[in-house]
Amino acid sequence: MVDENRPNPDALLSSIQREEAAQKRGRLKVFLGMSPGVGKTYAMLEAAQRELKAGRDIVIGYVETHGRKETDALTVGLPQIPRRPLEHRGLALTEFDLDATLARKPHLALVDELAHTNAPGSRHPKRWQDVAELLDAGIDVLTTLNVQHVESRADTVLQVTGTEIREIVPDSMLDDAVIELVDLPPAELVQRLHEGKVYLPERATAAAQGFFREANLTALRELALRLVADHVGVDTRELRRTQADVGPWKTGHCLLVAVGPGPFSEPLIRWTRRMADGLRCRWLAVHVENPQPLTEAAQAQLGKNLAAARKLGAEVIATTDENLVRGLLRAAREHNVTQIVFGKPGSSHWVDAWRGRSLLQRLIEASGDVDVLVVRADKPESETTSRPPLFRFESRAQQYLAALTVVAMVTLLGLTVQRWLGYQAVALVYLLAVVLLAMFVGRGPNFFAATLTALGWNFLFVPPVLTFHISGFHDTMMFAMYFIVALATGQLTTRLRLQQLAERQREQRASALYRLTRELANAGDFPQVLSVVVREVGSAFDADVAVLLPDLEAGQKLTPYPAGLWVLDEKEEGVAAWAFHHDQPAGRFTDTLPQATALHLPLGAGGKPSGVIALRFHSRKPLSVQQRNLLDSFVRQIALVIDRQRLRDAETSAKLLAQSEQLGRTLLNSVSHELRTPIAAITSAASGLLESGTLTSAQANLTAEIESASGRLNRLVQSLLSAARIQSGQIKPNLDWCDVADLVQVTQRGVENLLGQHPVTARIASGLPLLKLDFVLMEQALANLLVNAATHTPAGTLIEIGARVEGKELLLEVADRGPGLPGNELERIFDLFHRTVDAKPGGTGLGLAIVKGFVESQNGRVAAANRAGGGAIFTIRLPVPDAPTVPEETT
Repeated sequence: MVDENRPNPDALLSSIQREEAAQKRGRLKVFLGMSPGVGKTYAMLEAAQRELKAGRDIVIGYVETHGRKETDALTVGLPQIPRRPLEHRGLALTEFDLDATLARKPHLALVDELAHTNAPGSRHPKRWQDVAELLDAGIDVLTTLNVQHVESRADTVLQVTGTEIREIVPDSMLDDAVIELVDLPPAELVQRLHEGKVYLPERATAAAQGFFREANLTALRELALRLVADHVGVDTRELRRTQADVGPWKTGHCLLVAVGPGPFSEPLIRWTRRMADGLRCRWLAVHVENPQPLTEAAQAQLGKNLAAARKLGAEVIATTDENLVRGLLRAAREHNVTQIVFGKPGSSHWVDAWRGRSLLQRLIEASGDVDVLVVRADKPESETTSRPPLFRFESRAQQYLAALTVVAMVTLLGLTVQRWLGYQAVALVYLLAVVLLAMFVGRGPNFFAATLTALGWNFLFVPPVLTFHISGFHDTMMFAMYFIVALATGQLTTRLRLQQLAERQREQRASALYRLTRELANAGDFPQVLSVVVREVGSAFDADVAVLLPDLEAGQKLTPYPAGLWVLDEKEEGVAAWAFHHDQPAGRFTDTLPQATALHLPLGAGGKPSGVIALRFHSRKPLSVQQRNLLDSFVRQIALVIDRQRLRDAETSAKLLAQSEQLGRTLLNSVSHELRTPIAAITSAASGLLESGTLTSAQANLTAEIESASGRLNRLVQSLLSAARIQSGQIKPNLDWCDVADLVQVTQRGVENLLGQHPVTARIASGLPLLKLDFVLMEQALANLLVNAATHTPAGTLIEIGARVEGKELLLEVADRGPGLPGNELERIFDLFHRTVDAKPGGTGLGLAIVKGFVESQNGRVAAANRAGGGAIFTIRLPVPDAPTVPEETT
């Protein structure tokens, strides 16, 4: 006999596999807080000191103490990995040194601020990726995290605080982590903020009026507590699946409602949702599949009920068992369910009442520590008037005819051999026929055959024959026993056959999912992934498949994969677009646009959909619950693989782009330096020849042309060198106090010979403040704007230079009345090597990029726009600092 309460073997195997993987991988412990200032780093360092005393090899990879003395004191005695110095746009930065920590290979590493964004030039853009690499190397990690940085909570934080969180950590990083909550009442945290223990005083005032309002902190605290509770709940469920014969651990509420093909399931689902909302707990909708097949109408009703449960937020679970009560209680124990919701039998018909009370009574008797809530569900809007019969025989008429034919043939055989075998042996022949027949027909035909053979044996073979009267006691007992044995044996054989059929179907579904996973794992690029999806999904569900993916360059418009098995028309593309933008199934077999030809499913695995898969089924029958569950598994697996492939492609493109940019910078720098020497020699020679006075008029003109051309080439090389410095982040402005009027005058004189026939007017406001600038860099930036205006406007066009103060910024403007800038290229006008479509030949596309680089290196901004009435205007915005103090003269 099978022990129903034995540990789940699949759960045991999964647990063993997780434990083996955990032994090879490092362990992550996260100190979680509701916001900055609750003491996460302090708690982490206290834990590190305890581990150090226990003899573990510990290093500090990165800890930010923010200058707090009590936190600094806890770092004493802990070995530290020196931070890696980086330089970005002239600023010296320090980051966590991942390579040094991997080379040191400690038992435990402290890496503060898990959500931190690394500086450009680091191996990974995010610190949590550094931590993941440490864990993969077998190094345990202690880290800190605020709840607003958890990806699944970021949207809620935005709604609560109005602050968009850009630094996020995926929830998958926390799946196997140990989370320790560092809690502090909101009032105490606000007090710490005012005392300057969180931020500096000037920043603390602004924080107290914004993010650190007590209402915000209370909501964030609840989010943190619930995140920890959910994480513990997942661990509890995983542990319970490996335990045998344990009741629910009532650490929190969890509801379960049974979902079947009946019309009363949907009202029960809604009632359970209301109950779960009141208790603020998770709830499950469980369907127990038995080997008995459902009619098409029942299958459609069941699909509708499960869809309603999913829509209302239930965790839908499908399990298989012949016994409904046993299946429900198994699911309840595996998921730590505390209460089972069951409909109150209220029908006046004796069949319905008997069925309901019998099932309810068995459920209550077997439930043990699980509570059973018996509720009166609302009457469904579309209640059917038909009532299922007490015994349901769903076999086709051909099976009854086949049973009748077999009984007739066995009867003729029995009449032939009776004289040699006796009428008792004929009963065994009949019994053999009933057992064999049960292997091919349903329960109804088998019951029919058992009854017919019993009556036929009595009427034709048991003395006195041709009557239903049995004279002897032994014959009476044999007749009764034959009928019971034939009926029981036939029913058991039919049940085994149905179980075998169900097992075969489950095996087919598992094999289909395995094939899909294997083929997707072997796919090398995106086209191969989509080809596998189309082939495997079409084969598993007997459907034509099309995959639509968003075109990022076309504003998220869905584009069909060209190798799909069918082409969507405009109507079907509209259905697919609705499914994608609403992240909900649509089309055939759904309540949204059901007149569509195909079923459209968004390819999502918990996040934003990555596309849509459309299935045009060859059969008109709706999908069974098992098929729909398999299709959902396919969709989740496909979405994960597509997201993974996109990330892989993006990483490859980023690496190629970085290598290309590095090669370009190296080549640019090398070529520029190599060109300067010969250009200097050419310029010097040309100048010497012109000054010698020995040249003829023609020779002098040619030499002047050489000198002019070498000057242009020298400016090009200088631009290349400036672009290389900007790209490599080597611009270090030499800031000093400058007069803007002097800057404009010097720039005008420097480019006077390059402006040709373009008059220049300067409108410099009086009383302009001094600015702290790099005079040389700003002169070149302003000169580039003047030369750009002269190059792209007709001769004689006026160029205007303006300087004025607006708020706390000084504006330098260079404007013209030329043809203006193409509206669709304004955003790219400052890109390196970018030239407009109608630009004159001969330019390099470097001038404006150099302007942007030089201005931003001095904390300024530059923008381009078209002027009303024609022409373009370039505006440089520079911050106005406090005026310099002039020391008093001493006498």
